[in-house]
Amino acid sequence: MTTDSRGSAAFLVDESLGYLFPAALRAAAAVGVADHLTDGPRSPAELAAATGTDARNLYRVLRLLATRGIVAEDPEGRFRLMPAGDALRTDAPHSARSAILMNTDRSLWLPAAAMERCLTEGTSAFEGIFGMPFFEHFAKDKETAAVFHTGMAAMSDPENEPIAAAYDFPGTGTVADVGGGHGGLLLEVLRHNPGLRGVLHDQPHVLAGHRLDTEETAGRWSVAEGDFFTGAPKADIYLLKRILHDWEDDQCVTILERCREAMAPDGRILVVDAVVPRDNAPHQSKTLDLLLMSALVGRERTESDFAALFAAAGLRISRILPTPTVLSVVEAVAAP
Repeated sequence: MTTDSRGSAAFLVDESLGYLFPAALRAAAAVGVADHLTDGPRSPAELAAATGTDARNLYRVLRLLATRGIVAEDPEGRFRLMPAGDALRTDAPHSARSAILMNTDRSLWLPAAAMERCLTEGTSAFEGIFGMPFFEHFAKDKETAAVFHTGMAAMSDPENEPIAAAYDFPGTGTVADVGGGHGGLLLEVLRHNPGLRGVLHDQPHVLAGHRLDTEETAGRWSVAEGDFFTGAPKADIYLLKRILHDWEDDQCVTILERCREAMAPDGRILVVDAVVPRDNAPHQSKTLDLLLMSALVGRERTESDFAALFAAAGLRISRILPTPTVLSVVEAVAAP
């Protein structure tokens, strides 16, 4: 074995153990350890007593998290929460705890572990494990659905304000957030644009958790129950945030067609998704794409992929606006 080959082997073996970090992160999030570090450093024994866990094994988890700057161990063996780990707290302004629990839930973890099935069978691994497609499983498992919806809100909340601020919305009109979940993005759009009205469109059990009823938005919002495959509310602007990446191309075209049919003549559709860069640099979209491949049926898309979807739905890309997040705003209008 050459020196280069030895280096490659060592590197690849180390990389193959990388799944244990998110496993440790999930374990820490599940027991709420960060919530007990807000007042300063504590020993593993103190943290174990507070969280009802085993002190020795909790120490081993924290020791690994310390290698990534989530926590830090002092010379006395106590751990303190570091800035990078602050959002692990339940009460952090933009807590990531629910998002971590969602991204490492068995409904996503098990299909990822069976990813080779995607290569050999050309389809999602989810149905072979759970016996039904992803969203059908969620419809039947309320506990998993709750993890997903609260996790998506936690993942989205830090993005919503900068995305809303990045787009030059008109002074008046109606914005429909299609498949908008609890309405986090629409809420920020209405806050930034006091002349706009908003419609939150989703399924009834999702709309029950909406957050639009605030003093700032009083009288400017409504909810609309529905399925984005069969229709969309009338509006001037449509928001589709992290929606199209869940679905196959033909299903995306159907969603876009329903919006195009309902929108005003000079309306716009704003697809808020990652646009995969055509280079070898790291980008969250390239990672998330494999989650979508293994658990759902969708994918992250390049600019040319979006252009093809819009063309099939009678639309065209008018511009793509980057935002301070990993997502871009892909604006589409009716094709001539």
